[in-house]
Amino acid sequence: MTRGGDWSETARSAMVAQNRTGAAMHRLAFLAAFAVTAATASAQTPLSAEDFDRLTQGRTLMFFSEGEAYGAERYKPGRRVVWTFLDGKCKDGHWYQQGEFICFVYEGVATPQCWTFFANGAGLSALFEGRQDGTELYEAGEADEEFICLGPDVGV
Repeated sequence: MTRGGDWSETARSAMVAQNRTGAAMHRLAFLAAFAVTAATASAQTPLSAEDFDRLTQGRTLMFFSEGEAYGAERYKPGRRVVWTFLDGKCKDGHWYQQGEFICFVYEGVATPQCWTFFANGAGLSALFEGRQDGTELYEAGEADEEFICLGPDVGV
């Protein structure tokens, strides 16, 4: 999911602060994944829906971008997902294949978020809308524990 819309930079800052624990492990995973650059990704074949489902279902994956934690996604049966920027706010959604893209539709977000996913020795990598100049994500491994989704306006 790209930043913007209902999710602010404040949420991004909170997410980075919450991820101090275990950051070293995630940074090492990121550095390993970083070895697979966008140029390498462009030479690979994008994942099909079947391959993507096989590699993700039942897992909760952490994603990094530009050396920082970006978010996490829980992959459920039936192509259902839960996304978080690790700020306590979660979005339920689902995914589908559209050409070479795996597109995600999240509650409250009008525009599908479409990514080209690739599998490599370090895990998954993804390019937003398949653009070499777009956001690039790297799998930083599975979450050590389930992420927390707070209810609406908790503590207000």
